[in-house]
Amino acid sequence: MTTFITTLFIFLAFSLYADIGYCFGINYGQVANNLPQPDKVLVLLSTLNLTKTRIYDTNPQILGTFSKSNIEIIVTVENEILNQLDDPQQALQWVTSRIIPYLPNTKITGIQVGNEVFTDDDTTLLQHLVPAVINIYNALAHLGYSNIWVSTPSSLAVLETSYPPSAGSFKGEISSMMYQFLNFLQTTKAPFWINAYPYFAYKDDPDSIPLDYVLFNPNQGMVDPSTNLHYDNMLYAMADAVSFSIAKMGFKGIEVRVSETGWPSRGDPNEVGASPQNAAIYNRNLLKRQMANQGTPLNPRMRLEVYLFALFNEDLKPGPTSERNYGLFRPDESMTYNVGISTLATPSSSSSSSSSPSNSGPFSQIVSSATKIKVKL
Repeated sequence: MTTFITTLFIFLAFSLYADIGYCFGINYGQVANNLPQPDKVLVLLSTLNLTKTRIYDTNPQILGTFSKSNIEIIVTVENEILNQLDDPQQALQWVTSRIIPYLPNTKITGIQVGNEVFTDDDTTLLQHLVPAVINIYNALAHLGYSNIWVSTPSSLAVLETSYPPSAGSFKGEISSMMYQFLNFLQTTKAPFWINAYPYFAYKDDPDSIPLDYVLFNPNQGMVDPSTNLHYDNMLYAMADAVSFSIAKMGFKGIEVRVSETGWPSRGDPNEVGASPQNAAIYNRNLLKRQMANQGTPLNPRMRLEVYLFALFNEDLKPGPTSERNYGLFRPDESMTYNVGISTLATPSSSSSSSSSPSNSGPFSQIVSSATKIKVKL
């Protein structure tokens, strides 16, 4: 509890000088049997000055608890029911029962239809995606809520080529469905969302990919030979590769946003780079970029909207150890590692990928650090 209170004080002191909630959102996964109740999560988000979150379903307890709060929430249609929602009447029924009862008191700003459907192992899902997206949007519009955007998040595996960013292109086998989806996004002015994890690229090829490049640390970066744009981190390169891919399909003005990114604090022996030190550095440096309202080299004037994965470690997630260790917080609400917000004003705080995240000091030191942030940023 002491660690949790100290952590809250760090975030609270910092929020006096920077609106963290404006800069980024956080994914609130629930694949666990030991998480705090939604009312406690709401207090946590509010205390941390976070105002944007995404859940992976339409959990009525969460939607009800978040009513009349300042939290903007993105909900998700589970992949398992996509085949039902390509029927307009069933989509209308879904919206009427899952969304409308909570509006407008709960600030539902968007609906993600499925998750990584374009690259799901169940290839039959893809035929239902675009019809479900269109039907849900039409149902919302019919009921007077066309202001709620509808989209779907995709993994970077939708790209045939992603390096250099200007060479970005979608896989040929999904091009027909992707064209239909992009046409919908352009018509409704909804964003294209990607789940982008530089960690995976580094884990798969640590000898070729510089760790500092994926952690946002100072590094020489790379220059795209076709555009001469300079990239000093992989996340921005990933986002721009998607933007180039969209343009090659003939579409303009579709904003690319990051629905998931993060770094695991633990992993199996073969999961190179998974550590609390690297997780703290990645998330700390990402926060700094977000607070500076940075855009990518291709779109420098448009802040890249990012949702961090994740709020909590989730003990029931299948797969390797890393899958259960992306959370900023443990289920007991203690912090998994110190993101280092109290040290953001110190230029050397993230200069080395092997450096340990700083420890929380006395409250007077925390306030002093927050004051330095105000001057620095």
